[in-house]
Amino acid sequence: MKKILFLLFTISSLLSNQLWAQSEKIISGPWAGNVELRTAMIWLEVSSLVKQVAVQYAPVASPQQQTTVYYKGLLGNEFNPIKIALNGLQLNTAYLYRIVIDGKPVRVPFTTQFTTKDLWQYRKPAPDFSFLTGSCAYFNEPVYDRPGKPYGGDSSIFETMANTKADFHVWLGDNWYTREVDYSSVWGLNYRASHDRAQKILQPFMAAMPQYSIWDDHDYGPNDAGKSYIFKEESRSIFSQYSLNPSYGEEGKGIYTKVSYGDVDLFLTDDRYFRSEDELPDSVNGQPNKEKYFLGTQQMEWLKNALLFSHATFKIIVTGSQVINPLNTYECMQHYPYEYQQLLQFLTDQKIKGVLFLTGDRHHSEVIKVPRAGGYPLYDITVSPYTAGVSKVSGQELNNPFREPNTLVEVQNFAKISFSGKKKERVMRVEFIGIKGEKLGEWSVQENALQINP
Repeated sequence: MKKILFLLFTISSLLSNQLWAQSEKIISGPWAGNVELRTAMIWLEVSSLVKQVAVQYAPVASPQQQTTVYYKGLLGNEFNPIKIALNGLQLNTAYLYRIVIDGKPVRVPFTTQFTTKDLWQYRKPAPDFSFLTGSCAYFNEPVYDRPGKPYGGDSSIFETMANTKADFHVWLGDNWYTREVDYSSVWGLNYRASHDRAQKILQPFMAAMPQYSIWDDHDYGPNDAGKSYIFKEESRSIFSQYSLNPSYGEEGKGIYTKVSYGDVDLFLTDDRYFRSEDELPDSVNGQPNKEKYFLGTQQMEWLKNALLFSHATFKIIVTGSQVINPLNTYECMQHYPYEYQQLLQFLTDQKIKGVLFLTGDRHHSEVIKVPRAGGYPLYDITVSPYTAGVSKVSGQELNNPFREPNTLVEVQNFAKISFSGKKKERVMRVEFIGIKGEKLGEWSVQENALQINP
């Protein structure tokens, strides 16, 4: 009996070690994104040694209904981010999945699960739900970092986020930080995306909920980079390979798209690909400079039409830089007055209700409120930073009269944004949360506060 037990233990140990060795062929992931009613996408990056990758998945309640889908793209490259589509799924159903590499299942030390959306339209009230969001994730790599105090802070914030219940997560830009050694070459851009996405502490969080993202300057290229960046096409390709958005711009340009959940539409915009340099004058001969673009003509046309098409209770325009803060002397759509005024006039003329802005970049969090003639006030919810250095407000922003009370957060943080209530009485609530899960600030708005007055 002892020999049999020893043999079983030995086989079990060998199998366990073999599975663990297999996991070394995964550089980062897996995680699920772009989860819809009957489809989902699985993302991971594998080593150049891998010859075959597959996903096995089944409903949690019916594990015997297992399906295997093989990756049919190229492998063997130095950088191998891959996406595997899962189609024909059941509505509102939890699925477990696992990765199979070269014919052998891979064990990872976190749960790999996702739940498809529910078909509530025309059948039941809009669901209550929440998502997490924030920006500016810097992971130290001393050999390439600037001298002095490390810029990256406590990355355990991602452990807290992994343990915070939410339906999905939205990266608000600067999702990784390219250095001088990165943005001077296409290889460097690939390296930074691969290196930072592979951080061990990120993996449980990425797998905990579907992930969506925009970019800002640091995950696009150099600091404050815009349309003149020489590798912008390659950067766009890399960003699309390391994220799982529904789409990436139109006609091969930009990364903008829309994500819908419940009665909320999020317009994920691109504030880099079409963006003019900040140094261009805001005005010419006393008039807004028509040649200074923030979103660009193509994207602005898409955004206007997408807002008109939307019937969502809350229409959230997501962008990397702040939009409406009158006292922001840094990057802000206010400094692109032709497009800024064009967008605000469009909202007024078309009587579009329910619009708010969700932004990152500033390395502190706050909610800015700006009144406007002929319409409800506009709000800009800024969430930053995850791990990058904190930048405290100064100068004229110290006592910004446009800042909502008790919303300024000047430490590492993320936000949980929740939607609840019955029809015509929906409420959007924002909680700013610290590294250990402590509440740092709170703000809310009712849907009827974002309506057009008759």
